[in-house]
Amino acid sequence: MSLVIRGGTVVNADISERADIYIEGGVITAVGMNLEVPSDAEVIDASGQFVMPGGIDPHTHMQLPFMGTVASEDFYTGTAAALAGGTTMIIDFVIPDPQQPLMEAYRTWRGWAEKACADYSFHVAVTWWDDSVHADMGRLVKQEGVNSFKHFMAYKGAIMADDEILYNSFSRALELGAMPTVHAENGEMVFQLQQKLLAEGITGPEGHPLSRPPAAEGEAANRAIRLAEVIGVPLYLVHVSTKDALDEIIRARGNGQRVYGEALPGHLLIDDSVYRDADFGKAAAHVMSPPFRAKDHQAALWKGLQSGSLQTTATDHCCFCADQKAAGKDNFTLIPNGTGGVEDRLAILWTYGVGTGRLTPQEFVAITSTNTAKIFNIYPQKGVIRPGADADIVIWDPAATKAISAKSHQQNVDFNIFEGMTVTGLASHTISGGVLRYRDGDLRTEKGTGRYIKRPAFPSSFAALEKIATAQKPTAVNRD
Repeated sequence: MSLVIRGGTVVNADISERADIYIEGGVITAVGMNLEVPSDAEVIDASGQFVMPGGIDPHTHMQLPFMGTVASEDFYTGTAAALAGGTTMIIDFVIPDPQQPLMEAYRTWRGWAEKACADYSFHVAVTWWDDSVHADMGRLVKQEGVNSFKHFMAYKGAIMADDEILYNSFSRALELGAMPTVHAENGEMVFQLQQKLLAEGITGPEGHPLSRPPAAEGEAANRAIRLAEVIGVPLYLVHVSTKDALDEIIRARGNGQRVYGEALPGHLLIDDSVYRDADFGKAAAHVMSPPFRAKDHQAALWKGLQSGSLQTTATDHCCFCADQKAAGKDNFTLIPNGTGGVEDRLAILWTYGVGTGRLTPQEFVAITSTNTAKIFNIYPQKGVIRPGADADIVIWDPAATKAISAKSHQQNVDFNIFEGMTVTGLASHTISGGVLRYRDGDLRTEKGTGRYIKRPAFPSSFAALEKIATAQKPTAVNRD
């Protein structure tokens, strides 16, 4: 089956131009004006619309077992919702239990993901350390196309990685040409504050942000960045939510360190007042980590995106319904952490980014697709509209509008953190692997049509960094 998209404005991260696109065999084969195509090609009229690379969400948790329950969104429903919003690929997380072999956990997640209807890949978390973890990291990079490893600096007593684990894993990632990523919150600080607040009788959702202050994120970000600096490995910080952490990224990048930061739409728009809602259900529905922050942090994050200090946007899509959130009715530390957003990310960022003048359309493409593809080494297979790239495309109607609501969204969760927000700019068509999967509200998905995407390691750049680090090591002094 072949497709031709005519009459639209093609927007890549570097340039916008009027052009037609011809797709055959799941790949973009030609981009240009007045293309000659087979007479039986399906024609999509994109007049008055933008044609952009499909979104890549580098941070989702589909079907995640967490805090005594399992996320309500599985790999089929989650990727279907993504396609409805213009996102054509996710990078999810394999999270082994402490002492569980990494390869065993990886095989479990691969099995769960077989029903995905959009392309997907995996980061793998390092939650403990011994020689088997060292070996499994090598297998994952060399055989399975995993080039990033996640480290939770929070969740003491569960999956928290201490400094010893961080040092060993970061060092192994350097050897393999893989990217360490971190959830930056000081887990010990959070734990102690949780106990203090509960002892003081603060048991409701309002305790959640109080137990995870901006300083907890800033300290952890600094610690991870400094550790990466000593080892000589690049670092990616997920869901940056505070000016504190952003300042650490800016400092490191200013010193020439390869540090990347990710922002979530929720942290750009929602403030911590949601946790003080008298309705427990509404307050609990917003519980995620890091929590939503005071408005001054939102302003800083927008500036981070505008300046290039933050390079990507994601959702941390991890859905729990009201009955699951109710587990923490009498103890906020037991509320499952997570919110949705995989369907709404692009519309939110277009409305409040491009629509307000904070972002250009090209910058929008960069932070929703291209930069992620580059950082995680799948560019130009993904993240760009050009011949040879995968035909993952969103046709964007800048005039389309809707009010976001849990009653009408595709996401498999009973609450939407953007409830009631009116967005202007929506996906009119989403093409995944050369197949039209969404058209003006008509979602045409099939289980199992998503592909697992391997991501190669970074041998050249990492080897250069390792060479520099080695050259800086002091030589032994003979004192005889």
